[in-house]
Amino acid sequence: QPLPRLLNGLGIPFVGERTGAILADTFGSVDAIAKADLDTLQAAEEVGPKVAHSIRRFFDEPRNLELIERLRAAGLQFEHTKRKTAGTLAGKTFVITGSLPTWSREEAKEQIEAAGGKVSGSVSKKTSYLLAGEDAGSKLDKARELGIPVLDEAALRELIAG
Repeated sequence: QPLPRLLNGLGIPFVGERTGAILADTFGSVDAIAKADLDTLQAAEEVGPKVAHSIRRFFDEPRNLELIERLRAAGLQFEHTKRKTAGTLAGKTFVITGSLPTWSREEAKEQIEAAGGKVSGSVSKKTSYLLAGEDAGSKLDKARELGIPVLDEAALRELIAG
């Protein structure tokens, strides 16, 4: 399993799939996260004091360090190639809704992230684009209400291509 999934699976309070991915992208390895102090942890995007304290408490617990070593010995992935922060979509935040013609939502997310963009779960003023497929619901309404540009899969492909 890739590092973001491992971090999610460790059961660290407040560290789910998204925070695991952010930590993996920011630090690049379990060891770097384990050694990071509170200020360094909080420097990661979306990691505040509550999450940083939770991470620090987890890695300060001897039984958790033993678990980490058992997982390392079992061959789990402890390193992560940091996500590209440059690319055609750098600095852009996307929300995905509805069914896309050829990509699954996960594939669309991977394409966006590979081009330097971020994917969020909810529409807000900070959303750059809504990627909408068939049966798009309330997220589409909210994007229109906020004046956020709406793309289909073909338009996203063009945007990624530059």
